[in-house]
Amino acid sequence: MIKEIVNVLQGILFLTVLHISHQGFSAANHSFFSDSTIIAQGEANFNRYCSGCHNFRQDGIGPQLGGLTKKVSTSWIHNFVRNPQKVISSGDQRAQQLYKKYKVVMPSFATLSNNDLDAIVAFMQTHGSPVRKAGNGNELTNPVPETIKVSKIVIGLELVTQFPTSSDSDRVPLARITKLDYQPNTGTSFVLDLRGKIYKMEDNKPRVYMDITRWKPLFIDRPGLASGLGSFAFHPQFGTNGLLYTTHSEPAKSAMADFTYEDSIKVTLQWVLTEWKADNPSSDTFNGSSRELMRINMVAVNHGVQEITFNSLAKESDEDYGLLYMGVGDGGSAEQGFPFLVHSPRRIWGSILRIDPLGRNSKNGKYGVPLQNPFVKNKEEKALGEIYAYGFRNPHRITWTKSGQMLASNIGHGNIESINMILKGHDYGWPVREGSFVLHPENEMNKVYALPKNDSSYQITYPVAQYDHDEGKAICGGYEYVGEKLPQLKGKFLFGDIPMGRLFYIETADINPGKLAAVKEWRVSINGQLKTLAELCGSKRVDLHFGKDVMGEMYILTKADGKLYRLTTSNAAE
Repeated sequence: MIKEIVNVLQGILFLTVLHISHQGFSAANHSFFSDSTIIAQGEANFNRYCSGCHNFRQDGIGPQLGGLTKKVSTSWIHNFVRNPQKVISSGDQRAQQLYKKYKVVMPSFATLSNNDLDAIVAFMQTHGSPVRKAGNGNELTNPVPETIKVSKIVIGLELVTQFPTSSDSDRVPLARITKLDYQPNTGTSFVLDLRGKIYKMEDNKPRVYMDITRWKPLFIDRPGLASGLGSFAFHPQFGTNGLLYTTHSEPAKSAMADFTYEDSIKVTLQWVLTEWKADNPSSDTFNGSSRELMRINMVAVNHGVQEITFNSLAKESDEDYGLLYMGVGDGGSAEQGFPFLVHSPRRIWGSILRIDPLGRNSKNGKYGVPLQNPFVKNKEEKALGEIYAYGFRNPHRITWTKSGQMLASNIGHGNIESINMILKGHDYGWPVREGSFVLHPENEMNKVYALPKNDSSYQITYPVAQYDHDEGKAICGGYEYVGEKLPQLKGKFLFGDIPMGRLFYIETADINPGKLAAVKEWRVSINGQLKTLAELCGSKRVDLHFGKDVMGEMYILTKADGKLYRLTTSNAAE
């Protein structure tokens, strides 16, 4: 009898929890979801899976989530997180409105359990709708009203290879391939997967050259989008010195950071710059040793250190030769309410660094600070000698044109994606500017305003090209085409939009400080048929990236299906 009563009570408890899990709730009448242990687990889950795109203060890649649990049921959140595309396709009004506004489909998290999701919802419920200062009513509803024109350029694509699935489920993206670069001494191409592998391309097939998880036990690649193995760069003398550099993310407090901020601000993760020395530079797989050069604390998982590169145009007699450039994002600090962490030569976040990896005059004694860097002799107290330029949200890719112009693509917040000509010591404005518009980080950051009449007094350097979120969502930096197979692309800097997969270009002749080059769209075909990249990879979220080989020929990488394409033929004239 007692056993039967216990079974009944257990059944009632199960049904109660199930009911709570699929309805809206409040802490006042559902103590299960106000349990501090569950909320703490939810915070950990949120940081791992959600915070790359969402916070509770400002819209970002996706909407801010403060107050969401008072607007929708838990079951809606469960369903949407597990399969957003299915919910959108079902005709759900809220899901379709979100897709219309943000123009991208959130990655699915089909493997999360009900308990995982319930914990996330419990944590979300502790954050109400944000309170913001009222704007002045002069915000721009369409900051770049000109529509990007579609050119007549159509370039053929050739499928090179399919990369091994690196996802631990059937969720998109299939493989987080984000960078293709080449080894300077042999010209061999290598491809990076953010989940921890660098592939060597042999006969158009990927072969694992390095699996960083073998060497770095604290390596993390969650929640994705911005964490994992960020970038790699071969030293220009790799053939003789065997030196390779990478950036990757690790949990907070994994080791003492070289760059920190106030103790009252939470550290979500750390980004680490590592030097690797190959025992045999000509080996098909990496074996050797490593040493840590730099470790940086980050407020959030997004906008990390996703770019390191050497200037491939530099000769041994040049100032730039052997110096490593690093694009350090703002770590989500502005959106999280800490805009003072960026936009200053005293802070490393939101900047482009230039260091000598073979030097030892840095504060930690592990790398060099070039004496020609702009802030080395600056009398301003605590200015960082490592900084080459500052005022960026997420300097995602860095490259040089044939004529020597240094360009960086900067992923924007709510309105503007931009390409910037990088000049030594210049200020690029974030977070008081987004593109060539005013931003008020203390207010709603999705609103931008026209520049003031006295703007020149602020000495901010503005983009050489930009587009707004009517056209895309997050810029993917590319390269000037310098190959020989596609003469129609000569003199064009190719780039695109990461989630939407649209392909853009500007004329390199139009790249001039203080002027905006016209952005045009180009298209691709495969097997003679005009296709969008979304159609090719079978997903509305393409996750586009570019690569360039030693001959200057260019490639397209699509994370959604883990495929690598080569640009091969011109199909039409402009």
